[in-house]
Amino acid sequence: MPRRRVMTRKPGLSPGTLAIDGKHTEGPVRITVIDYDAVHFTERQVSNVEDCYSFRDTKTVTWINIDGLGNTAVIEKLGGHYQVHPLILEDILNTGQRPKMEDLEAYLYVNLKMLQIAGPEKTIKGEHVSMIIGSNYLISFQEDVGDVFDPVRERIRKDGRIRRFGPDYLAYALIDDIVDNYFLVMEHIEEKVEDLEEELVQNATPASLQKINNLKKEMIFLRKSVWPLREVITAMERSESPIIRDTTVIYLRDVYDHVIQIIDTLETMRDMVSGMIDIYLSSLSYRMNEIMKVLTLIATIFIPLTFVAGVYGMNFHYMPELEWEYGYVTIWGIMIVMVVVMLLYFRKKHWI
Repeated sequence: MPRRRVMTRKPGLSPGTLAIDGKHTEGPVRITVIDYDAVHFTERQVSNVEDCYSFRDTKTVTWINIDGLGNTAVIEKLGGHYQVHPLILEDILNTGQRPKMEDLEAYLYVNLKMLQIAGPEKTIKGEHVSMIIGSNYLISFQEDVGDVFDPVRERIRKDGRIRRFGPDYLAYALIDDIVDNYFLVMEHIEEKVEDLEEELVQNATPASLQKINNLKKEMIFLRKSVWPLREVITAMERSESPIIRDTTVIYLRDVYDHVIQIIDTLETMRDMVSGMIDIYLSSLSYRMNEIMKVLTLIATIFIPLTFVAGVYGMNFHYMPELEWEYGYVTIWGIMIVMVVVMLLYFRKKHWI
């Protein structure tokens, strides 16, 4: 199940304040820089944020990636040098932010959710990812170390198509990588839904109801993460900013199609999960009916036997059969015949 979001911003702080829990923090971060063009390529990890300053005005494309949001000083310094608005820096730290895109003329700001299947229990991990897209650079901010961008890095290293385009195409490649990973998450959800449906039909238990509730929470989390992304891609497509070139728009349309496909799958899964409560209740009702059917048949069989036993259990002195030598055996024979006849009748009616 997705982890709970904790508020990182305390009420009452002035707009643009960079703080986690109301405090400036200096947690560990990892800064990597990839600088490239059609001919040259360099990749390195830097220890000081100041080492990134020289890439702002180069003619090459620079991708600066920040893993970890625990150091507000690093974000503040980098944002100050690249002239990022304080409210945008605040949004970067707000990990509960809804996916969105903002055009601030000199650069574009995009944030979205990166989803991964994590841990041996295969839980869905959601991570807040922000991007600052400039004319010759892209700065990405991630909550934790580790992402799904290795295929993009590999394409840059291998002198692929990506090195002949600008930072807008790099942004598309990163978003496309995130969206492609959504398909893996959807496949995981589909498997869980199918397994749970089979469990509900065969052997529904109170634990099954808990699984349904957990699955519903996951679906709500996924919907909040995926649905706004459609607006983000549409805004990037229709943006009049010179940062988004016409050659990139067609690729953004392809990502939009993938997002729509994911949303359709998500809505189908939501409908199936919503119907699981009815399946669960129907399964319990069916089991209860089966139990009542068995108990009713047993009671029906023993009613006439109880009547016979009751009659001959009366202690009247002048009952004719009391002194008969074969009376006990005869009564047992009559009761056995009654049971056999009733069982044959129930079988003929397909009640058993």
